[in-house]
Amino acid sequence: MARKSYQEQLAELREDILYMSEVVMERLRVGLDALEQKDEALAREVIEGDGEINRMYLDLEQDCIDLLALQQPVASDLRFIAASFKIITDLERIADLAVNLGEYTLDAEENLFPDVDVQEMGELTLEMIETAMDAYDTEDTDACRALAERDDDLDHFAERASEIVVRDLIERELDSPQEVEILLQDVSRLLLTIRDLERVGDHAVNIAARTLYMVENDDELIY
Repeated sequence: MARKSYQEQLAELREDILYMSEVVMERLRVGLDALEQKDEALAREVIEGDGEINRMYLDLEQDCIDLLALQQPVASDLRFIAASFKIITDLERIADLAVNLGEYTLDAEENLFPDVDVQEMGELTLEMIETAMDAYDTEDTDACRALAERDDDLDHFAERASEIVVRDLIERELDSPQEVEILLQDVSRLLLTIRDLERVGDHAVNIAARTLYMVENDDELIY
């Protein structure tokens, strides 16, 4: 079999990372579905599937290392490999946050805060990841900058959701210590869910930031 050319290896790395992103987004969707439906089977699917993502991450990490060590890339190729290395780290962490959703599902008993639309927030984060990965694929720097601005919407959504939970907690009247304990557990789970989805958005922005650096050697979004 003929040895793959350097450019073929770079193209394959990009395709493999795009595939990883599709798997990660699907895991996040399943985690959100599990949480909404209180479906233990879906929750366990996400939790038990984390090993596959970790193996994918390690394989791609090695691919990046091999390209750096064996090909000694310069200029734009070096930025592409370095950015790709960082992007797979963000994807792996998004998958970990999806696992968290599965674990929250197993712990949840009922939804005591129907005014907090976790699914809407989840859909926003999925759209952000998809936009970030499309920008990586097509090297669309305008999309990268627009995504960073959109993250403010997610932050405001998370802030409003947290305020709803806290206000409801203050106003709710409870009759027994058991009710208090159940409520506090539900509050903790919901606040963690909000926090984790906000972090997913942050990782999407990180992907956009690395793409902008990759294409334009511009680090304005890296923080």
